[in-house]
Amino acid sequence: MKIIILAGGLGTRIAEETETKPKPMVLIDDKPILWHVMNIYAKQGYNEFLIAAGYKGEIIHEWIKNLKTPWEITVLDTGSEAQTGGRIQKCMLAVPGESVMVTYGDGLANINLQKLMNFHNRQGRLASVTAVRPPARFGVLESSNGIVTHFGEKRQADSGWINGGFFILEPGVIDFIHGVSEPFETGALPRLVQESQLSAYHHEGFWQPMDTLREKQILSELVHETPPPWLSIT
Repeated sequence: MKIIILAGGLGTRIAEETETKPKPMVLIDDKPILWHVMNIYAKQGYNEFLIAAGYKGEIIHEWIKNLKTPWEITVLDTGSEAQTGGRIQKCMLAVPGESVMVTYGDGLANINLQKLMNFHNRQGRLASVTAVRPPARFGVLESSNGIVTHFGEKRQADSGWINGGFFILEPGVIDFIHGVSEPFETGALPRLVQESQLSAYHHEGFWQPMDTLREKQILSELVHETPPPWLSIT
């Protein structure tokens, strides 16, 4: 099964890093986060990648050309103006009739892909999304009668579930995408929900996006663990 990695966005919230390169090429230690995303799949036996490039995609092309790896990697220029729905549409058209996995090029998680696949097959729907709890970004303050009774970190488990990427899509999903300028998250996904064709695989383990410089620093520290938490698959 081929893995589509969305790697064409501007990364405006981490602009200090993305003025000269696309966000998935931001380094975590000595390798782009894109490499770390692919490695999650490769460590679990999936090594055929289709990278949906856009903004400064030539940098990804050049990097892949010089990358020495047994992985099968194709970079598809999906256009600098395309949204996530359009990028997925173009990639699915390149592999017609195939089921695919899809994820974002800027988030790491210790997803057990076999468990995700088994869940998707049991559900029998057109699409599955991995639901995760967002990292706790702010402390929590509790008070009673004007007196602070608790001040400390908010636990990740206290948060609701959000879209963590790591999708499995059947070929029929392409019919739910209405054009290249449409975000997948506000276009196809709500349509799939309306038709009861979207399943949610709940992942309780590690998940960390790289939306800010602070989050880049968190990943840059975690990468030195043995293994990094996103490769600790259970």
